Formats: sequence, C-alpha cells, structure tokens
Amino acid sequence: QVQLVESGGGLVQPGGSLRLSCATSGFTFSSTPITWHRQAPGKERESVASSTPPWGSTNYADSVKGRFTISRDNAKNMVYLQMNNLKPEDTAVYYCNAAVRGLGYWGQGTQVTVSS
Repeated sequence: QVQLVESGGGLVQPGGSLRLSCATSGFTFSSTPITWHRQAPGKERESVASSTPPWGSTNYADSVKGRFTISRDNAKNMVYLQMNNLKPEDTAVYYCNAAVRGLGYWGQGTQVTVSS
C-alpha cells in the first residue's frame, strides 16, 4: 500500500535551516507528483513546494520562494525539503503528499517550530 513517512522536523532559531525527508513506498515514485504542504495552528493546510515528473519541474509558494528547495531521489524513493532562513511564520506541521492514480496520499507529518 501507499506509504509516506516524514522526518527531520524540530525546533530551530529564526534564520536557521532544516532538511525534511519523506520516505515513500507502494507506488511508482519516478512518475508521481509529490508536494510538501504545511498546516499552522488555526490555519488551513497549504501547499509550499511541488515536484512534478518527468523532468522534476518545481513550484513554490510565494512565501517560501528563495528559501525552500524541494528535491527528489528516484533511486531511493525519497523527497526532501531544504528549508533555509527559517522564520517564525514557517512554524507548522509539514506533510508530504503523493498523487497516485488520482488520489492524494498523506504522511503523518513532522513538526517544525521556529522560535528563539
């Protein structure tokens, strides 16, 4: 079955960096669009970065452009989100999502807290 497992979250000071990972299984990774989303307390879940096969084209929310980078390793079925220059407003639970045969699958999320 389709599984996604996020890791790499934690507490970081403003201006710091984190690298999130999403381990996937149960689908053809190399041909599947993957998106990172986040949900802050009291707010709706929002898309922050996406990676679309076959060329790995990427898109970013305006709020993270220039600071976040999504990448994928097709050999390891892994997706990463490198987050630099983190701000307190980046605090949220981060989820990866895979669009498999028209359905969206989610991981359990990983908490990112940006605070001094």
